[in-house]
Amino acid sequence: MRKFEISTDSTCDFYADEYVKYDVAFAPLEYNITTGDKLEIEYDNYTKYEQYVDFYNRLRNGSIAKTSILNVQAHVDMFTKLAKAGVKQLLHISQGYGLSPTVDNANAAIEIVKKDFPDIDYVAIESDTTTRGEGFIVKAAIKMRDEGKTKEEAVEVLNNIKHHIQHFILANDLKFLARGGRISKAAANIGSLLQVKPIIEFGRDGKLKVCRKEIGLNKALKSIVNDFGNFTLNKDFPYIGIVHTDNEPLALKLRDMLKEKYGVEAEVYIMGPIIGAHVGPGAVAYAFISNEDRPYE
Repeated sequence: MRKFEISTDSTCDFYADEYVKYDVAFAPLEYNITTGDKLEIEYDNYTKYEQYVDFYNRLRNGSIAKTSILNVQAHVDMFTKLAKAGVKQLLHISQGYGLSPTVDNANAAIEIVKKDFPDIDYVAIESDTTTRGEGFIVKAAIKMRDEGKTKEEAVEVLNNIKHHIQHFILANDLKFLARGGRISKAAANIGSLLQVKPIIEFGRDGKLKVCRKEIGLNKALKSIVNDFGNFTLNKDFPYIGIVHTDNEPLALKLRDMLKEKYGVEAEVYIMGPIIGAHVGPGAVAYAFISNEDRPYE
């Protein structure tokens, strides 16, 4: 019997059918996309693969996407709906604080909802990551929920393993990360040099860092594949995921390289529009939960 339920925000990049399959509530983030003089407001609640591809094609063709934090009211709406449905114990998982203080809005919303539903016990934690790394934290929570663990037991485990999620990111055009303030303009300029491929990782502070640079795509791919050998995979949550921003051929090549060198099976996903707006089209990255801390401050 379940002792708690789970909610999250759409930056975990679950597909629509995964939320249904795993019985996880989510709040979709909003973003603006400008094409010429036309401004549209859209939501990160895609139901078809083609919607992801269309989003990245618009970015390639010059559209500019801007994202915003999931506000307090969006959290209030989701938590109120769950409380009305009879959910008393809830674990909510937000994207990492190093990228966005979304968890603060979640905690503020919990206090608001408690005024009408004083018997609820809702807890929000930040994941110290985003996209499928955040999705790993959600999956780990699902596993513990389905094993009958308490919310408190799950929180203790998640707050430990979230610092062990390793990420290796190859962005195709760093101007998107610089525009959103995720890396410096100086770092982005380095990446614009001919054939220079910066390797981006999350530091222990939950922020993105350009950790090193390689010359050429093939060398960069080999480099991040070799990085996997510096860690041991968490046996309780042995998730390995590759995400791409509409560059499936490169993602599949990375998957095959990891399998050939280490015998591991990685799942391949397309990244959602919220984080994808900052990474830009053509990127590829992978993440996994290790037994070791992240190597960079």
